[in-house]
Amino acid sequence: MLQLQFGLKRAVTERAAFVMGIVNATPDSFYAGSRGGIDRALQLIDEGADILDIGGESTRPGYTPVSAEEEISRVIPIIQAVRKVSSIPISIDTTKLEVFKSAFAVGADIWNDVTALSGAGKANADGTACSEAEPSRESAVFIAKSGASVILMHSGAGSVSEVSDFLGQRVVFCLANGVSSPKIIVDPGIGFGKNFEQNVALIREPLAVCGGRYPVLMALSRKRCIGEMCERNPQNSSAEDRLAGTLAADLISVQNGSKIIRVHDVSSAIDTLNVMKNLR
Repeated sequence: MLQLQFGLKRAVTERAAFVMGIVNATPDSFYAGSRGGIDRALQLIDEGADILDIGGESTRPGYTPVSAEEEISRVIPIIQAVRKVSSIPISIDTTKLEVFKSAFAVGADIWNDVTALSGAGKANADGTACSEAEPSRESAVFIAKSGASVILMHSGAGSVSEVSDFLGQRVVFCLANGVSSPKIIVDPGIGFGKNFEQNVALIREPLAVCGGRYPVLMALSRKRCIGEMCERNPQNSSAEDRLAGTLAADLISVQNGSKIIRVHDVSSAIDTLNVMKNLR
């Protein structure tokens, strides 16, 4: 049995990892199948998602930036609709404190920040910063006072040790500003400016990130490195071709210690984890 704290909620699963379903309330996320609103969120709940991750601004390379007001208008109706029927933990994928405050006020539990509250802004595909983030201390203090959880992600190139060192520093920063240890989750940032070898090493060694002291979230779903691992021709490979490769990589990352997998295909991910549970 696996137990984790998500905001003020304690979640339990008999599977080896929690399944986080992706709801992209955006027109430009890299995988069209993840785009949607209330209907997609409710569908993923019906499929058995343990957590929903709702985003109102894409994080793909070449994304179109949107204002905090636009993000809020995209995500709040989804949270409100979900809260009418479910207490499922809800994560908000945003770099903006204003957006998370609004989301938390209507029922969100987790802030999923690709900047790791570093104040560095989002990363482009090459790992360079492309926008300004909210002052990081203010963000950490809000998380601490609200009791929310936070997902700290590494952006840019980095070896396993470099990723671990950076995330370890961000963990220390959060703890120093009052965030409690059980509310912290780390994400090595697969595909965010990393080369093939770096992505593979991190999938192989999730417990090397912060010494395994914090739950590791793996967000591999349908990413380019999955197509590379499948040895497909990059010119012909697309996100639509990467489901089988995603399921295999997610399973291996869970066997190696990941506790949350962020996926587009919830029912398929659950099938894979259920087979793992029954064959152990």
